[in-house]
Amino acid sequence: MEIAVTGRRVSISQKYRDVIESKMNRVTAIAPDAERVTVVVSHEGNPRQADTAKRVEITVYAGRTVVRAEASSSDEYSALDLALDKLTLRLRRSRDRRKDHRRGYNNQVPVDLGVAQEEPAVQEEAEAEPESNSTDAAVAGDLGPGESVEVRVGDTPITIRRKLHIAEPMTIDDAINQMELIGHDFFLFTNIDTGRPSVVYHRHGWSYGVFEIDTAENVEKAKAKAKK
Repeated sequence: MEIAVTGRRVSISQKYRDVIESKMNRVTAIAPDAERVTVVVSHEGNPRQADTAKRVEITVYAGRTVVRAEASSSDEYSALDLALDKLTLRLRRSRDRRKDHRRGYNNQVPVDLGVAQEEPAVQEEAEAEPESNSTDAAVAGDLGPGESVEVRVGDTPITIRRKLHIAEPMTIDDAINQMELIGHDFFLFTNIDTGRPSVVYHRHGWSYGVFEIDTAENVEKAKAKAKK
């Protein structure tokens, strides 16, 4: 299994790299099909955030399955342990879900298809991204699949991050599962039943919402076709 370790605003010592590699045995024990793991360690320079100054993000790639977890602490070692605990829990959930599907079980997930009352949060990515000095580069630059760019707007705390995401055709249930595995509040996908770009997101408790994107012209065409 390939292990890639990246530091953001922090240098990674060889000792810490060795610790990461040794702890990744927990990943292979649960997910022997894991092909690649990325570990991103970042440092927050604000002294007011000393208790969460070090953040560790771990992403596991196993075929088309992506499982992600992150945690923050005062030092990189405890942040790594916290993130790894979250990751192994999600890996077990993914493994158990695959077992249930092979047995023919169909877990029912409550999904709200009505009008959403809230917007999904901005998605964060685990991969290290190149920084740019131009806001235009963040919002209009050409990116390849998986590539990202991040720009801070002037002297403000506002940061714009842009990434090209390849939306895989899947069901709403599978999209919700993927969202839970990567630990995000929302997930982008292509609805396999409608072919539309879609977003699933958390609302409250076990309630989820679904956005589907289409143009007014396409909707009118579909209505006219249905009347014939």
